[in-house]
Amino acid sequence: MSTNVYESPLSSRYASPEMLYLFSPDKKFTTWHKLWVALARGEMELGLPITEDQVRELEVHADEVDYEAAKRWEAKLRHDVMAHIHAYGEQCPKAMPIIHLGATSCYVGDNTDVILMREGLLLIRDKLVKTLAYLEKFADCYKELPTLGFTHFQPAQLVTVGKRATLWMNELLMDLEEVEYRISHMALLGSKGTTGTQASFLELFNGDHEKVKALEEKIAVEMGFDRVVPVSGQTYSRKMDAAVLSTLSGIAQSASKFATDLRLLCHLKEIEEPFEASQIGSSAMPYKRNPMRCERICALARYVMADAVNPVITAAGQWFERTLDDSANKRIAIPEAFLAVDAILNLYANVASGLVVHEKVIAKHVREELPFMATENIMMDAVKRGGDRQAVHERIRQLSLEAGHTVKELGLPNDLMDRIAGDPVFGLTRGELEAHLDPGAYIGRCPEQVEEFLVGCVHPVLKRYPTALRQADTQLTV
Repeated sequence: MSTNVYESPLSSRYASPEMLYLFSPDKKFTTWHKLWVALARGEMELGLPITEDQVRELEVHADEVDYEAAKRWEAKLRHDVMAHIHAYGEQCPKAMPIIHLGATSCYVGDNTDVILMREGLLLIRDKLVKTLAYLEKFADCYKELPTLGFTHFQPAQLVTVGKRATLWMNELLMDLEEVEYRISHMALLGSKGTTGTQASFLELFNGDHEKVKALEEKIAVEMGFDRVVPVSGQTYSRKMDAAVLSTLSGIAQSASKFATDLRLLCHLKEIEEPFEASQIGSSAMPYKRNPMRCERICALARYVMADAVNPVITAAGQWFERTLDDSANKRIAIPEAFLAVDAILNLYANVASGLVVHEKVIAKHVREELPFMATENIMMDAVKRGGDRQAVHERIRQLSLEAGHTVKELGLPNDLMDRIAGDPVFGLTRGELEAHLDPGAYIGRCPEQVEEFLVGCVHPVLKRYPTALRQADTQLTV
């Protein structure tokens, strides 16, 4: 690998081999070849003067790309598709006269883009499922462990560690639904011609409209699709690109939310991402355990969310049946978004598979805040014992402020229970107050909600994609 030219970090550091291959020149140009095979076969079967020998010759060399010949032809012709037609034709001299018959450049360019995006979404789908599987185990394991809930990052009613994980999972399920929808609705451009009218194919088939339509159907089936777009200009609507990257942006949003929560929990020393035995957290501060993987998730997610604007602007700016200001942008925006989301999900799965929970720290934080949360139940208990509700409420308010001052201004432990036990307004002993300090009494239906969510929402997904769960974990550079 050359060290004196720029290379994308998504290629050299972050994305997986399978996603890198998907957007590689080999995958792109062999897909062009396969599209030319499908076109020639369909035209032959519908009666055009193309022989089986010509089609077979194209098939034999479909997985071979002569890059030197293509480079030589492009330097001369200044047109990448024509360059590869000539390069393929040198490999297939008998078939050269019929390669690309009736088609325009977007036949291979746009159809290939659709094929690659769909295959990319399939990879993304499986990685979403794998990440959900890791979080499912985590949520189930910690469904009953009380922890502080936070609103505005201020302590609120208790939740459980497992319940919080279901919030992350629910967003991934929403993303999975979007991915499934995109996959099921991807359609090939087909063979539409220079302005989408199919005029060249109508000419080839001597005005036979049914054969023109049949050709598209044959191409779609051979390339693994059940339909083509109903109408188009020279290109498929660039709104398709915008929709796909919107789906990828949604995944980035969910992952960033998870990673941000983990970064905050790491600061609280409650939950941490996996940390290798020899991993260095800081070059200057040896004691640090920075949440570097979650920070990387947030960084890559930010890129994807910004990148998703590119096809939106491109789609809005297309002129009539075709304009070429989309091409250079598409070459960068779409592959890079897929590579970045691939990297994000590799990191997400890695973190989710090895989350470290510090239960004693969590319990300590709960104990520090629980006296405040228990005041409503204490008030009800005091009233049951004959206290005046309004007087009890006012007294709890005053004592809570005093206890808060003790904690915040003096840096001392929360002594609210001692203050209440020593106040005759309540008529409660310290022992009686302790009965109100069981964290499990303040988690509502968290364990039941986790179980219901896993059984009703997550398990059906995991059962639907067993292959994704059998895949080996991707090795990550962290």
